[in-house]
Amino acid sequence: MKYATLKAALLAATILGSSFAAQADGDVGQITKERIEKFFPDKRPYSPYVDRNFPTRPLFGDTHLHTAVSFDAGIFGARLSPREAYRFAKGEQVTTSTGQQAKLSRPLDFLVVADHSDNMGLFPDLVAGKPNIIADPQGRKWYDMMKEGRGQEAALQVIAAFSNGNFPKALVYAPNTAAFKSTWLETIKAAEEHNDPGRFTAFIGYEWTAQGSFNIHRNVIFKDGGDLARQVLPFTTVAPLGSPRETDLWKWMAEYESKTGGDVLAIAHNGNVSNGLMFPFIQPFTNKPVDQEYAEARNRWEPIYEVTQMKGDGEAHPWLSPNDEFANFEKWDKGNLDMSEAKKPEMLEHEYARSGLKLGLKMEKQFGVNPFKFGMIGSTDAHTGLPAVEEDNFWGKVAPMEPSPERLTNTFVNNSKTGITVNDRDVVSAGYAGVWATENTRQSIFEAMERREVYATTGTRMVVRLFGGYEFTEADAKSRNPAIAGYGKGVPMGGDLGAPPAGKAPTFLLAALKDPIGANLDRYQIVKGWIDEKGVAHEKVYDVVWSGDRKPGAGGKVPSVGNTVDVANANWTNTIGSPELIAVWTDPEFDPKQSAFYYGRVLEIPTPRWTTYDAKYFGRPVPTDVPAAIQERAYTSPIWYKPAS
Repeated sequence: MKYATLKAALLAATILGSSFAAQADGDVGQITKERIEKFFPDKRPYSPYVDRNFPTRPLFGDTHLHTAVSFDAGIFGARLSPREAYRFAKGEQVTTSTGQQAKLSRPLDFLVVADHSDNMGLFPDLVAGKPNIIADPQGRKWYDMMKEGRGQEAALQVIAAFSNGNFPKALVYAPNTAAFKSTWLETIKAAEEHNDPGRFTAFIGYEWTAQGSFNIHRNVIFKDGGDLARQVLPFTTVAPLGSPRETDLWKWMAEYESKTGGDVLAIAHNGNVSNGLMFPFIQPFTNKPVDQEYAEARNRWEPIYEVTQMKGDGEAHPWLSPNDEFANFEKWDKGNLDMSEAKKPEMLEHEYARSGLKLGLKMEKQFGVNPFKFGMIGSTDAHTGLPAVEEDNFWGKVAPMEPSPERLTNTFVNNSKTGITVNDRDVVSAGYAGVWATENTRQSIFEAMERREVYATTGTRMVVRLFGGYEFTEADAKSRNPAIAGYGKGVPMGGDLGAPPAGKAPTFLLAALKDPIGANLDRYQIVKGWIDEKGVAHEKVYDVVWSGDRKPGAGGKVPSVGNTVDVANANWTNTIGSPELIAVWTDPEFDPKQSAFYYGRVLEIPTPRWTTYDAKYFGRPVPTDVPAAIQERAYTSPIWYKPAS
């Protein structure tokens, strides 16, 4: 019984002289109004958990996993189905595409199998050598290459042909084909079979793969079950049944919701291989400037953004943030997806999340709506059916990159025209989505994504909180349950700050707990971005709370936490760092006339990179062109401040 209800019942019993009061008299004395007020004063109940309805723990999952259903993954050698991917995510041991045994350290809480919408159903027919495939010269060539053990070479040719618009028309599996339809129904069926409300959430979804090698792809996720998802077919990128424009994808999403009464959202991939197209001023394909209609639609349909994954980390770049000593983390910034176009410095502003958030503030001043107002998550983009990204349990981007001595020296992409090379060892072991949902169900997780109460990790499962308001005090940072003050006095990550009381600046309650089987924490930082009166964007990174007794030096920067990594033995010790960090921080440079955002970045102490674990396991030299140790991290969704108009 709720506190208010119980109190009312006891008062009623007193006033009415009920038998309950009479019975109670022998145990506790005569129940009177004064006595009840003494027992139940007008404050929260004695138990701090009574009527609690806010999220109490993060759920970890992957919103971007490919299986053999994706034609590129299959040609690369993936053989795991969506059902096997769900089993693996739920903690079961599986046999991988290369015949090895694999298992997660801990089950995930949710998974989106996001196979490519384009050419759904093609791969099984290609590998089987169906007559319609063999009849096409290019199809025959790819089939023969696969049979000869040249699957990776064939896969890169397939990706290049699709990316450049040269895919054979005879091999296009469009939504109106029987193979496409049956594959989509099987995808839905697999998710329905493995969805287990309260224990594990299997979302229905797919990837819309637009702009080919310039990678402005989106993952489309349904809140709904198969009863609604079966009423539509995934949107593709090829006309006349699809389109490469994200604006057309958003129209498809609106039509789905109108037709079914369902709910759907899209998640843009990290933009570091988009070559300047992810956060545009000019709309891709149309050469039209971004306008208010575009801004409103993107704000509506894309509440969260994939900031980190296997193709590099996309939070910040040292060229854009030269004063941020942690911005140069796991960069993959040589060119676009197939390295057919080299990276140019002017592209970077439109690729990285921090810059995108600043561009959003600028565009909000112009359109009245922020098109880049997104929460941040991580995911894998693995094309193996294995969402495994812990550094000591990394199963690679594609099947040929599953553990072997060769992946320390193999080449992943080598574009002969540009001379740009990406090696297997350049691929990043990241990431996961942390979601503050009240329960492990499709509805609850989806709604947390919609309200942006999510954060990204590079594979760690640290617990991260961020609340913003105007009334937090140092006492709130001494609580063992900071969320009570956080939700009671402010808004969580993904929220908006209201108008400040006179003379008040925003205060933030921030807290982090280490991954239970991972590394200690180095520091918790607040990243602030703002727009000044002249419309110029600025940023600053504040060290807020850190481990040990280090003292900030010049410019307020906290010295390095140190490094305990034993490279030769691929090990480290938790003799530095802290298991938890918590603090209240007030913006010392707040100007109520300036739009701003604030997000948290939490760093672990250094630990071995996956390549270092591989070198130890296979008895190979540690590569010298990638770091031997890294600092895993998490990025919270921002909290935004907008001046009153």
